Amino acid sequence: MGFEQATIKVEREREFEELQGIITRVLCPDTTERFLKRLGKDNLRARDWDAVLSKGVFERVDAELGKSGQTARSLYQALAVSDQAQMREFYLSKIEAIDVELRHRFKKLFQYY
Repeated sequence: MGFEQATIKVEREREFEELQGIITRVLCPDTTERFLKRLGKDNLRARDWDAVLSKGVFERVDAELGKSGQTARSLYQALAVSDQAQMREFYLSKIEAIDVELRHRFKKLFQYY
C-alpha cells in the first residue's frame, strides 16, 4: 500500500487556482529554463518558496501575471494557512518534476546548502 495524501478542502479557491495556474505556466517545459535562469540571477535556491515569492520571480517570468498588476506573493498571502501549505507542497512537487537534464544544468539551484 503506497502513500496517499489526505485531501484538505481549499478555502480560498479563486486565489488558490490563480496561483496554481501561475506556477503551472512558469514550470511548464517552455518556460522552466527561463525560470531557473531567473533564480540563478537572483541567487535563489529552487526549493526556497518564500524567497522565490519575495523576490517576485513569478512576476518576471510569467508575462500574464506581470500584466495583471497582481503579485504571486499577494495571492499567496490571501490564502488560509492550510491553503498556503498545500500551495507550497504543489510548488515543491512541480520543482521535483523538472526534467533531469535541466536539474543537472542548474544543479547549484537544487543543492540544499
